[in-house]
Amino acid sequence: MKMSKLYTPTLREMPSEAEISSHKLLLRSGMMRKLVSGVYSYLPLGYRVIRKIENIVREEMDRAGSQELLMSAIQPKEIWEASGRWDNFGAEMFRLKDRNERDFCLGPTHEEYFTNLIKDEVRSYKQLPLNLYQIQTKYRDEKRPRFGLIRSREFIMKDAYSFDKDEEGMKVAYKEMWEAYEKVFTRLKLKFKIVQGDSGTMGGNESHEFMAMSEVGESLVAYCEHCDYAATDEKAQVIYKVSNDTDDEKEMEKVHTPEITTIEDLVEFFDTEESKFGKALVYKAAGETVVAIIPGDRELNETKLCNYLKIPEHELELADEETIIDITGANKGFTGPVNLKKEVKLIVDSRITKMKNLVVGGNETDYHLKNVNYSRDFTGEVAEDLLLVKEEDICPKCGEILSMDRGIEVGNIFQLGTKYSDSLGAKFLDENGKEHPFVMGSYGIGVSRSMAAIVEQYHDEDGIAWPLVVAPYHVIITVINIKNQEQMDLAEKLYKTLEEIGLEVLLDDRNERAGVKFKDRDLIGIPIRITVGKRANENIVEYSIRGREEKIEVETEKTLDLIRGEFIKEGLNITRV
Repeated sequence: MKMSKLYTPTLREMPSEAEISSHKLLLRSGMMRKLVSGVYSYLPLGYRVIRKIENIVREEMDRAGSQELLMSAIQPKEIWEASGRWDNFGAEMFRLKDRNERDFCLGPTHEEYFTNLIKDEVRSYKQLPLNLYQIQTKYRDEKRPRFGLIRSREFIMKDAYSFDKDEEGMKVAYKEMWEAYEKVFTRLKLKFKIVQGDSGTMGGNESHEFMAMSEVGESLVAYCEHCDYAATDEKAQVIYKVSNDTDDEKEMEKVHTPEITTIEDLVEFFDTEESKFGKALVYKAAGETVVAIIPGDRELNETKLCNYLKIPEHELELADEETIIDITGANKGFTGPVNLKKEVKLIVDSRITKMKNLVVGGNETDYHLKNVNYSRDFTGEVAEDLLLVKEEDICPKCGEILSMDRGIEVGNIFQLGTKYSDSLGAKFLDENGKEHPFVMGSYGIGVSRSMAAIVEQYHDEDGIAWPLVVAPYHVIITVINIKNQEQMDLAEKLYKTLEEIGLEVLLDDRNERAGVKFKDRDLIGIPIRITVGKRANENIVEYSIRGREEKIEVETEKTLDLIRGEFIKEGLNITRV
């Protein structure tokens, strides 16, 4: 492709709405354009990258025995009602009606649709196992779209679904998808970790997430450098040692604490440690008032609370001050578990039950209680773990210290079990003619999000530095002076030679200053760079690789050997190179 004909509207100024590098650079380099918040168009260079990511995903899915099809993005309400997710999915679902007032949604995911597809077609155990996938656009009405393709309202996703006759078969499919995903993200040159994830609205017993490590990632990952333990902060088990569990219980006392409402101020007032306090948090959970009690030196994990309550996350919100006064009789900041004014669901982290002589809110403005003990002074529903993991917590697997890092979720795999086959009546007949529900798995890869993750890991202050495997073009030939016939003749000859052997080549034949061409070349990030300049009459060009400082002058014919070496180094097919 000649750049004089290429539609790639690069930007000199930084887009004001862009917050992170991938968002800024994908816009500046002319890879994509925003239509409205969270909705983007992929321009020619960007769409070439998308297609290359799709093809890598497609190759590994096909190799793993999955079969590709394509479903509609429009799904009827009935199948989502059957699974219980029409209401549970929440405000993120785009909903619409047809002219006959029938309800539909724009698919945020396709578990129901795939299950509904096969339930009347696959009737015998002889047709199992079955694994189907699609690469398609999904829609989620994000409350706050941000970070470009990282959190958008329309995104390209590969989703696959496995159907097996028993749990053992489903676990085999899960392992096969795990291995296929490792190959996909390795081929995409992403630095990634595989972590335990929370199943959320997807359901099922076990899930794992594939995290592309990045300091701008929205997900926090807790991992152990001494064993293979890794989990999202939503899922990570917290090992919390109670230091005073052997103390004698003291007599409860009421203490005047005027206008002291924060843990920090209470620590100073009582001259003690944060771990000696019981922190109370009041929530509205699916319309019901809930009070959760956790150690004062920790944060509540709202995902764990939702899982305990068996409600979706959108149905949990912090209670307003009016609700707090109604159940406690006190202003915000003085809530505690003892003698609440109204009967509410009181949920207690299990560590609280072992702690002695706690300081808690007194349910009276400007008062706290000290020497409060579980069982003697209050009781509640005990949840095993409601705490949010933090750096230097103990690894639940080997006992060493955990580290924390950020990541971008680019893939996930779920063991769904029979959640969807039960609810949609999808069954098969076994060897004895007896009906059983399919045992299912679900497997997603964010295609467009992977593109953003690659840019986050491969960029510098000048622009993108695409890995060769996903670069929109392999080689860019820059002509310093298009009015110099020797330079143009040599560039055209090299351009045709490289294209003939199967390379994807950009020829910058624009009537622009060399500095402009070099800036655009850095910005769009084509990995192999050939510059045709003043030594064209000697058949000499400059050769360099994006992101490396070294530049060498070589005879034109030798560029083929250098390019071939680059392909070999990257482990790519060089049949025609």
